[in-house]
Amino acid sequence: MPIYEYRCRHCGHQFEELVRPGQQVVCPACGADQNRLEKLISVPAAHTTRLPIAGGCAPPDAPPCGPGCCRLER
Repeated sequence: MPIYEYRCRHCGHQFEELVRPGQQVVCPACGADQNRLEKLISVPAAHTTRLPIAGGCAPPDAPPCGPGCCRLER
């Protein structure tokens, strides 16, 4: 089930809603119905599994993170 972002044309409130099939969305701030809501385009969240590696993988003068390697700043 997708999460959509909406902005209420009546009160201006912006919110996210998990929308189930057939569900009518209403503004949580003023109760305006779905006809008064504008569905916004949102950027999907990115997920990464790369974990920082402490020390030794890059020269000391290299930036803290690079391709395939991150050093923890101390």
